[in-house]
Amino acid sequence: MRVAIEELRSVTRSAIRAQGFAADDTETILDIIMYAQLRGNNQNVIKLLGAGMPANPEAGDISIVKETKLSALIDGAWNQGMVVLSCSTELAIDKAQAHGFGIVGARRTNSPTGAIGYYARRIAEAGLIGFVCSGSPELMAMYGSYEPFLGTNPLAIGIPTADAPIVFDMATAAIAWYGVILAKAEGETIPDGVAYDSEGRLTTDPAAALAGAIKAFGGYKGAALALIVEVLTRPLVGAIRQEDGKKLDWGNLVFAIDPELLADDLAAFQTGASDLLARIKRLARLPGVDEILAPGERGDRINERNVAAGAVELDERVWRELRDVAASADNAD
Repeated sequence: MRVAIEELRSVTRSAIRAQGFAADDTETILDIIMYAQLRGNNQNVIKLLGAGMPANPEAGDISIVKETKLSALIDGAWNQGMVVLSCSTELAIDKAQAHGFGIVGARRTNSPTGAIGYYARRIAEAGLIGFVCSGSPELMAMYGSYEPFLGTNPLAIGIPTADAPIVFDMATAAIAWYGVILAKAEGETIPDGVAYDSEGRLTTDPAAALAGAIKAFGGYKGAALALIVEVLTRPLVGAIRQEDGKKLDWGNLVFAIDPELLADDLAAFQTGASDLLARIKRLARLPGVDEILAPGERGDRINERNVAAGAVELDERVWRELRDVAASADNAD
């Protein structure tokens, strides 16, 4: 079904408030969830359904626990991941604009960070090259195992061009965790070969996958990349573990680079990046390929179509449950 964007935004805002978030945090989370929804990214309103992502009543003030002119380590004080990573991103941008480079790590967040391409795009729109990665609980198996050990460990890269930025956003898993959640909520199956059940058998049943483990994309190469993200978002930032090694929080890392550290100037770099994309568009295409797309271009076009139409396609069951969640906040006012 089609839902008007402004109505969806209003209902989603109420659904976020129903999770116990303050007004400022609600708007931050809303922007990131709507970014995903409008681009066809599965880090969307599905996050607010079922168990949702309730605010931690014991969350404190976000603070910097270690800092240099180029770096900072943030204590998220168990605040929502999108809020903490938004703070981290802005701080990395500030440092890169002042000194050419900024790297910010964050620990002690109580939930996922959403579509991390949002943060990479924010960095690119500031005229900087951005890299963002996020750790998560044990959801994915290492290559050769079916035991959940790694996070789905997404990473994103944003690059400014003379036109729209290049934004590469991917989970290192064969399917994003919320892709499995969404499939279960919509009564759909998941693709073959992307997840194991609890006994190590490949499954297309999202419920069985949720009780088992997701596979890494690309076999051992994807698993190796996931392990790298695990190191960058765990021991590097000091993410918290239980005594048995199980993860207690999400770790995040973001860094921003001023292209002028190496390029003659920003405009020259942006023009060069745009020229490279133009050459890619002119490459010989395989049979059946109508166009070669750059990273993020598909999502850009979905967003443009949705904004132009003023509405977005949404599963009826998801829309009904989202309104129920929102009503719980409205009834409490």
